[in-house]
Amino acid sequence: MILLESNNYIIQTTLAEKLTKPSSLDVQFVDFDDVRFHLSTPERKTQLVLSMSIRCWDELVRYGVHSILQREYGSMVKAQPEPEYNVSLELDLEQFPADPEARESLIQSISLLKRNVLAAPFETAFTTQKELAAAGSGQGELLALHYRDEEAIYVQASFDRVTVIFSTMFREETDRIFGKVFLQEFVDARRLPTIQSAPQVLYTTNTPPLELSHIPDLVQTEDVGYVTFILFPRHFEKQPIAESTISHIQSFRDYLHYHIKCSKAYMHSRMRHRVSEFQKVLNRAKTEVATGERKTVSGRSLVR
Repeated sequence: MILLESNNYIIQTTLAEKLTKPSSLDVQFVDFDDVRFHLSTPERKTQLVLSMSIRCWDELVRYGVHSILQREYGSMVKAQPEPEYNVSLELDLEQFPADPEARESLIQSISLLKRNVLAAPFETAFTTQKELAAAGSGQGELLALHYRDEEAIYVQASFDRVTVIFSTMFREETDRIFGKVFLQEFVDARRLPTIQSAPQVLYTTNTPPLELSHIPDLVQTEDVGYVTFILFPRHFEKQPIAESTISHIQSFRDYLHYHIKCSKAYMHSRMRHRVSEFQKVLNRAKTEVATGERKTVSGRSLVR
């Protein structure tokens, strides 16, 4: 099992390759959560345009995504994105830094475009929590991010914590079983002395958490699970820790379903192996049927 990276591998490797050997390019690809990318060279080989389309863009705009884009990418952000895309970055390869470490850092930052965009509600909630903590009480607005069909992330700040709730859809009975096992491990692992500082994790099905009780038309079936993370100030009060927390919690849904599929694939492979072994045993257990046929020394058959 692996921990999925936050950056996009295709963007990272393509930029590194084009910096070494510029060439014409026009490629479209899709990341997790149906996020679409378009990487092209519309005018010259050393000028790349990276565009991204994400389902919940309008909600991200309300949570301050434009300020994050300006902070991270500055003048690279195009005023008018490509048609059918929400944001576009214009990359001039000739202006990339010559220092290898600085260049690698810039490539890494560009490959984190999706991660940085989805950080908007989390950064807003962290800022709100600090303001409420200074006041000594209160609760912030519930920030909803509908990043997939029938699934969403809800983030809410309080004076002493930030609550993050994932609603995830299990379309098969086996997915619900595997998902429950994985999520129970999240709960049990926190009891270990080495990781007691990890966020508290709660898991419910059918009935949504109380933070979502006022939302109308929530789907309440056994196919929907709600995973709640309780983030305390120690998880985001320092900038490096906050960035790491955002990166890890964003990928939770992909991490969960990826490992469910890996577990199912492993179980299927073991089942196929066991069936193959049983077939070998049955083949060895077959008895020879007497046909009444006899053969001479020379190999000719004699039938009675």
